[in-house]
Amino acid sequence: MILYLGRRLLGVAGVLLAIAAVTFTIFYVLPSDPAAAACGKACSDERLDAIRAHMGLDAPLWRQFADFLTGIFTGRTMGTGQYALRCDFPCLGYSYENSENVWDLLVDRLPVSASLAVGAAVLWLLIGLSAGVTAALRKDTLTDRVLMVGAVAAASLPVYFTSVLLIYGLIRLTGLLPYPQYVPFTSDPLSWASNLLLPWLALAVLYAAMYARQSRGAMIESMAEPYIRTARAKGLPRRTVVVKHGLRAGMTPVLTIFGMDLGGLLAGAVITESLFGLPGVGRLFYGALTTGDQPVILGVTLLAATFIVVANLAVDLLYAVVDPRVRY
Repeated sequence: MILYLGRRLLGVAGVLLAIAAVTFTIFYVLPSDPAAAACGKACSDERLDAIRAHMGLDAPLWRQFADFLTGIFTGRTMGTGQYALRCDFPCLGYSYENSENVWDLLVDRLPVSASLAVGAAVLWLLIGLSAGVTAALRKDTLTDRVLMVGAVAAASLPVYFTSVLLIYGLIRLTGLLPYPQYVPFTSDPLSWASNLLLPWLALAVLYAAMYARQSRGAMIESMAEPYIRTARAKGLPRRTVVVKHGLRAGMTPVLTIFGMDLGGLLAGAVITESLFGLPGVGRLFYGALTTGDQPVILGVTLLAATFIVVANLAVDLLYAVVDPRVRY
C-alpha cells in the first residue's frame, strides 16, 4: 500500500506539473499583453518596458515558468529596486487587476465554494442513491419507470434553468427561503444552511438524476452476482443482503464519478455562484476570464486540478474499503 501510494503521489505531481506547464504556455502565446493593459493608452515604450520587467514578462518562457514553480514552494521577489514586491510561500503571483495576492484571493473565496460543493454533494448522494437503489430493487415496475423518467427529465434541465425556477418559486413567489448570501458556518450555522439551501438544491437536482441512473445500473448488476444468491440462501435479512453486499459492491462506479464531481465543484461552480451572487472561486474565475487576469486564471486552474487529482487518489484508496475484492 505504501509503494502504491508513493507511485500515485508521484503521478499526481507529474499531472499537476504538466497542467501548469500547458496553462502557462497558453497564456504566453496569447496575443494579449498584460503589461500594455496595465500601462494604459498613453504609454511610452520606456514605461512599457519597465512594466514588463517588473512583471517578469521580459524573461524567456522557461525562466518565467521556473520562477513561477519556485515561488509556489519557496516564495519569490517580483520586480527590482524600490518597486520590488515580496510574494511569500505559496506564491501564485499577484492579480493584474487589483494587485492582490492570488493565494490570498483563493483562500478568501474557497470556504464559499467548499460550503456549496459539500452541501450539494450530501443532498445529491442522499437523493440519487435512494432513488437508484429503490428503482433497482423494483426493476421493471411502475416505481422504477417513474423514478427513471424523472431522473432523465431532471438531468435534461441545465443548472441555470433550474436555478431560475427555484429563485422564482421559493423566493419571489412564496418567500420560503431568503435570497442566498454567504454567512460563515462559524458565525451562524443555521443561517449558513438556510442561505445555501437554494444553490444546493439547484446543483442537487442535476447531479442526483445522474447518480440515480448510475446507482440503479450498478445495483442491478451487483444484485445478480452469485454471492448475493448465496447470502439469500443462508437466510440473511433482506436489509443486510441489500446494504452490506449489494450496495457496497455497487458503490465502486458511483465513487469514481463522485470524486470527479466533488473535486471539480470544490474549485468553484461558475454558473451557480454567478446566478446566486456567491463570492466563491468560480465567480472569481469568471471575473478573471472577462478581464484576462492571467495569474488568477492560472491559480484557479491549478487549484481545480489539485482538487480533482487528489479526489481521484482518495477514491482509489476508498475502493479497498468499500469493495474487499479490490484488496486482492
